[in-house]
Amino acid sequence: MARKPALIVTSTALVLALGAAVAWRLTEQDGQGRQRPERGPAAVRVADILHGPIEERRVFTGTLEASARFTVAAQSAGRVQSLAVDLADLVTQGQTMAQLDDGEARQGLLQAQAQRAVADAQHTQALSTHDIAQRTAERLDTLHRQGVASDTQLDAARAEQLEAQAAVTVAQAQLTAALAGVQTAQIRLDQTQARAVWPKDHDTGDGDGPRVVAQRYVNAGDSVSTHDPLFSVVDLDPMTAVIFVTERDYGQIHAGQRVSLDVDAWPGQVFDGQVARVSPVFDAASRQARIEVAVPNPQGALKPGMFARVSVALQRIEDAVSVPADALTRRDDQPTLFVLSADGMSVSQHTVRPGITANGRVQLLDTTLSGSVVTLGQQLLGESALVSVVQEPTTDAIPASAAASTDGAPEARQP
Repeated sequence: MARKPALIVTSTALVLALGAAVAWRLTEQDGQGRQRPERGPAAVRVADILHGPIEERRVFTGTLEASARFTVAAQSAGRVQSLAVDLADLVTQGQTMAQLDDGEARQGLLQAQAQRAVADAQHTQALSTHDIAQRTAERLDTLHRQGVASDTQLDAARAEQLEAQAAVTVAQAQLTAALAGVQTAQIRLDQTQARAVWPKDHDTGDGDGPRVVAQRYVNAGDSVSTHDPLFSVVDLDPMTAVIFVTERDYGQIHAGQRVSLDVDAWPGQVFDGQVARVSPVFDAASRQARIEVAVPNPQGALKPGMFARVSVALQRIEDAVSVPADALTRRDDQPTLFVLSADGMSVSQHTVRPGITANGRVQLLDTTLSGSVVTLGQQLLGESALVSVVQEPTTDAIPASAAASTDGAPEARQP
């Protein structure tokens, strides 16, 4: 003979069976000797009406982005001589990340320095010549006043002084040009070094902390042109979680609002953050607005591109009256509760106005209800109905033969 499959009796089935057993009972016989049914107390379950804080939370899905990203590019054309960093390396402000071939730039600097030395010497010579011409002119002017020197001699001395002055001006300009040439050559030499240079944050003024190489675009030996990208560098602390919200939730989200965030990479770990920016416009196609959330990331656990779930408390009521969501039913198309009487033998019917729903509970607006409400069996109830409160069992009754089966399939037939 084949054995019958084991049956699992759930707590809900037990309650329904108990309700059916006690909802109707036989009473006195009628005039023809037949028994007639009389409605008895309905079997119900109840839960307490709570007074305390309740908050409405919404979970949005989004993507993590680096709070800052910049590209280190080649400032001059040439061959990549060496790389100082690689993918995932930390870099600091001003650090050299790559070295381009600098032979030509160094030669140009030496040439500019030599031209500066020549210009410096010419300037010194011009000053000396001008000093001699000035003293000669002053001496002839004295002799001319004494009647010793002629007008012609004085005019010639003054002409030489003016010529020497002009030579000084030319030499000064040539020296300035030579100094500029040295500076230009130095800049060209510096441009053969690709450095990590980024601006400070305009909000906090901070920006000197280390950042991370997110991508490397070249190898040593590659030839690059001016402005070709070499590295991508990101700031991982803080991170930015980007979410999009509809008009329904937009008005309840504001800058500075606290949020919590979790990612699949770190199950069970919750990261705190706050709303940093709320877009003032909606996308015309999706009808959603961009929200940016700043998330501290001192350990670097969060990475750009991760999928994130952002939980936002849209509103919080500190002293709310709430009941389990299962307690709400409808009578005459109105939200209704059945409140247990003080003696636990009957219920009263109340039309209510629901508010926030959170964690399986519903806020009740404009009410002073207290005590307990019916959460199971409302379909049997009306105003002043008699009830019998059934306690919820702690465990379900599961036969041993049923517990032994792991896939729910019936046991194989035995011959």
